[in-house]
Amino acid sequence: MIADREYRLGRSSEIELPVPWEPAISRVHCLLRTRDREIEVEVAANSTNAVFHRGEPVRSIRMAGGESFVIGRTRFILAHADTDDSSGADHPVEEVVVTRQQLQNVRYEDPDRRIDVLAKLSEVFDSVHGEMERDGRLVSLILTGVRSAEAAAIIALDDDGTMRLRSWERRRETAGAFRPSRRLVNDALNRRQTTLHLWDPSTINQETQVDYTVSAEFDWAFCTPVRGGRGRRWGVYVAGQSPVNTGTTGRSALQADIKFIELLAELLGSVERQNRMEGDLSVLRQFLSPPILTALERAGDRESLAADLEPRECDVTVLFCDLRGFSQRSEESSGDLPGLLNRVSGALEIMTQSILQHGGVTGDFLGDASLGFWGWPFSSEEAPLNACRAALAIRRAFRKARETPHHPLNDFEMGIGIAHGRAVAGKIGTSDRVTVTVFGPVVNLAARLETMTKQLRVPILLDEATAHLARTRLSHDEGRTRRLGTVQPYGMETTLQVSELLPPVAEFPELTNEHITRYEQGVDAFTAGRWAEAYRCLHGMPDADQAQDFLTLRIAQHNRTPPPGWNGIIQLPNK
Repeated sequence: MIADREYRLGRSSEIELPVPWEPAISRVHCLLRTRDREIEVEVAANSTNAVFHRGEPVRSIRMAGGESFVIGRTRFILAHADTDDSSGADHPVEEVVVTRQQLQNVRYEDPDRRIDVLAKLSEVFDSVHGEMERDGRLVSLILTGVRSAEAAAIIALDDDGTMRLRSWERRRETAGAFRPSRRLVNDALNRRQTTLHLWDPSTINQETQVDYTVSAEFDWAFCTPVRGGRGRRWGVYVAGQSPVNTGTTGRSALQADIKFIELLAELLGSVERQNRMEGDLSVLRQFLSPPILTALERAGDRESLAADLEPRECDVTVLFCDLRGFSQRSEESSGDLPGLLNRVSGALEIMTQSILQHGGVTGDFLGDASLGFWGWPFSSEEAPLNACRAALAIRRAFRKARETPHHPLNDFEMGIGIAHGRAVAGKIGTSDRVTVTVFGPVVNLAARLETMTKQLRVPILLDEATAHLARTRLSHDEGRTRRLGTVQPYGMETTLQVSELLPPVAEFPELTNEHITRYEQGVDAFTAGRWAEAYRCLHGMPDADQAQDFLTLRIAQHNRTPPPGWNGIIQLPNK
């Protein structure tokens, strides 16, 4: 506990000092205020069970070091964790940096007991409600596993180098304060290697004994770092007394203890890395598809996860899907906006689930529109094809809704634009909010293609790069493409050759493959300026196909004769 701070003590896991194991303690039972080397305890007004100090019930007390109070069956002792090591006696007689290679051939004298201790770790992680309770349980296990230890602690170095005792325990409760060696902790945690200090108690005179860093009853101590990632420096500190300076037997026993703590620290680090990675992935589950999550989980550590999610430039395929006529529908449903919101949520659910089911990443909702992309965090040659599959799945779901009487989405229509190219994609955000996004010209192009679906009267539009890949690699049993022409969107200097993505014949028999061939012949004739021929090709399309209207109307308006200076490019009048 830090001086001049206020701490809440109770059963709640959301306060500073949680004590979930004591049934007599209220959710917030009392307030503790630190004052220099004293502490004030004030019982909360709504606490029913008394706080006992020196056998008497009290509502408020002021305690010094060594005093205690009791709630229920739990005793709370005020003990100073003194980390001041200004004394010159902190210099060890011997310092040993222990490597894992040195410990490979070390054998345990009592492996069964140590295995029992390790087996209890899962119980600690499963049952505790916070870091403080976990650390308290860990130091007790450490003393059980290291019989020669007189004291154990979970210790950390803050960013400014301040040493902080997160939890500690003495084997003998009456032994007094625990004062770990700051020098040892700094050496071990900064080197990121187990470091052993050996002292000779006989060299400590009466003047230095009071300030001796680990106290005269300890003649050895070691600190093992926990490699949990994220730059945190913390570890396990163990101190005790044994005849390690007088022979090889004691030194071998201590090496076995160090090997055991090394194993314990490795397990702690693995759990911490896994928990942090799970925390990151839990935030990202709403954006990432199951295959991507599985691949990220296989990365195995938080550092590689962070690298995989880091924003970077890559080839991506972007899908932009928007609901048509949403503004008009909002006006018509002004008396039932919650109902409209539920319907829109259902439509967005169709979009996002189709994206995720086909291996994509979902970005933020943009009003009544959804954004998905492929090619990040892992590149894939299947990215454009999976985007096409997702788009066809969305079209299929909306068509099924329209054909189902009284379906909440039976009057909804959508437009989809898909584009492929370079972009920057990755995880962005603050400590309070994290999201994934993609940005670049290809994103704007996908959005423009979606807008153009209204003008070209088709549900799904592809840019030239995506259409080429779909035409050559997408199975006809999955989908088909149809060239619609070359256009120059309003406000853009570049021209685009756009194509429609269509379902397979089995799913959309109204438009046969022969129809598509005949239509593309009409497009070629239109581009070349042979508009009478183009009109005959396009006019043979089935009535259900509205795409023909885009070209036939222009041909009819010009009396089947291209305007002077015709270059085969259709100028779109607006967005």
